[in-house]
Amino acid sequence: MATIDIFGIKACDTMKKARTFLETRGVPHVFHDYKLEGVTAERLREWAGKVGWEKLLNRSGTTFRKLPEAARADLDEGRAIALMVAQPSMIKRPVLTRGSDILVGFKPEEWERFLA
Repeated sequence: MATIDIFGIKACDTMKKARTFLETRGVPHVFHDYKLEGVTAERLREWAGKVGWEKLLNRSGTTFRKLPEAARADLDEGRAIALMVAQPSMIKRPVLTRGSDILVGFKPEEWERFLA
């Protein structure tokens, strides 16, 4: 079985729920903290190619909403990825990967299917 990697921010409440979900089920995983490790544009482009940049960008988060209107307007993949690299808290959390498979966000029923 391929390694499970979970990407996010340690202090995020959703991340805490997601990590607890994995731990209580005994799912071995590697946690990658954006605040400590950052995230590359290459990785974000790879993920966007699988799920779409719109799904990766957390538009409802405080960091995105605090951007000036000009920065939020007319976004395309390149601009969105640049924003997420500069401020990883704009990436929807968590991102779960297993090999080439990816799941964005935390919905326990989706995670159960993904991990089955």
